[in-house]
Amino acid sequence: MSNEEHTSTEMPDKHTVVRSIVDDGEAKTVAASNTGEEGVVLLERAEPVAILTLSRPAALNALTWSMYQQMEEHLEALASDNAIRAIILRGDGGKAFAAGTDIQQFVGFTGEMGVEYEKKMEAIIERLYTYPKPTIAVVQGYAVGAGIILPAVCDLRYATPSSRFGVPIGRTLGNCLSLKNYQHLVNGFGAMHTKEMLFTGRLLSATDALQCGFLTGILDEAQIMQHAQDIAQQVSMIAPLTIWAAKEAHRRLAENAQTTPFDDVITQVYGSADFAEGVQAYLDKRKPTWQGK
Repeated sequence: MSNEEHTSTEMPDKHTVVRSIVDDGEAKTVAASNTGEEGVVLLERAEPVAILTLSRPAALNALTWSMYQQMEEHLEALASDNAIRAIILRGDGGKAFAAGTDIQQFVGFTGEMGVEYEKKMEAIIERLYTYPKPTIAVVQGYAVGAGIILPAVCDLRYATPSSRFGVPIGRTLGNCLSLKNYQHLVNGFGAMHTKEMLFTGRLLSATDALQCGFLTGILDEAQIMQHAQDIAQQVSMIAPLTIWAAKEAHRRLAENAQTTPFDDVITQVYGSADFAEGVQAYLDKRKPTWQGK
């Protein structure tokens, strides 16, 4: 499936720009209607499994704060629901898991606002990461920017052959991630692949993601959801405390990132002239000119 099928080269009136997708060195702009389209996180119960669907397909499921808040509320309710033993997280429409986050909020950002934003993002991601029950990500299409972090903190990850993974922020906005979210990417992809994604802005194929250990498996479009549901059913039959202990052990092994200071780095990046240039260039539909300051 070509990029042209996923993206728009024209910016319709009264549309919100969302974070771009970069493939083969080219930045592609995705537009989504701003006429009240905040997106939803759908909850489907098929006990003992719950399915959460990120639904904003016109924008390749680019995440809004409303969607983050809905997901957080669903997770909080499901954590105490004894009838639910596993969760599947997926994107709507078959073209993307999630293609990043809306960027209009970044206009006029300061370094301090960047720290606040990353902490807010981090808190929601950590809610999923520390969720006490097994989580399974189903990726169909793009998982980029913020859309790669969510599957990165899920316990198991399955994708279709055409899926693409990356963090093209160095080509688009010139911002950064929180230290915890860097750690999640390193845990999933390994240090070398994580740095390659960040340094080059290129997207990894599903085969690349499988080879570096990020994916549990690759399945055809027609089979992936059924496979994920079958796995969720199997997992739901395992002793809950055994699963909890495994998740807790994994979390504690990665605790170093929780005590290392990093706000100074985030402040410098989000308060930089380069970040302001990245946001403005994105809105102007032109390539940014980086100065390193």
